[in-house]
Amino acid sequence: MANILHIDDSISVAPQITPADIAEIAAAGFTTIINNRPDDEESGQPEGAAVRAAAEAAGLGYTEIPVTQAGFSHPQLDAMAAALEAADGPVLAYCRSGTRSCNLWALARAKRGDHPDTLMAKAAAAGYDLTGIRAMLDTLAAAR
Repeated sequence: MANILHIDDSISVAPQITPADIAEIAAAGFTTIINNRPDDEESGQPEGAAVRAAAEAAGLGYTEIPVTQAGFSHPQLDAMAAALEAADGPVLAYCRSGTRSCNLWALARAKRGDHPDTLMAKAAAAGYDLTGIRAMLDTLAAAR
C-alpha cells in the first residue's frame, strides 16, 4: 500500500494508490478519496476510473480534482474545500508523490481562513515543506 502521511484528523495524503489498496484504505478508517492526479501523467499509473470503481465498491466517497504542472486555480481550491467539507470522515488525497495533494489542501484551507503558520506546521509534521507556496497562503488567508 502507498505511504500514507497524516496531516491532521481530517486529511492524510499519499503517493499514487491502486485499486488493490482500497480495502486497506477503507480498513484504516478513511471515508473519502480525493484524486489530485490527472490520468496519463505517467505510463503505467492506474486510471482514475479504476480507483473510483474500487473506492465506490468499498463504500468510499471519491472525487477527482486533477492538478497538472500548470499549477493551482481557484476552482480547484474551491473543489478541494468542498470535497473536504462534504466528507463524513477522514479523507485520503493522493497524487504522484503526495506533494500536490498537500499543497492543494493547504491552499484550500488558507482560502477558507486557516492561518498559514498553522498550515505550514501541519504540513511540516507530515514531511512537507510549504515554503514555496507561503506567499500564496498568505494572500489567500488575507483575502478572507
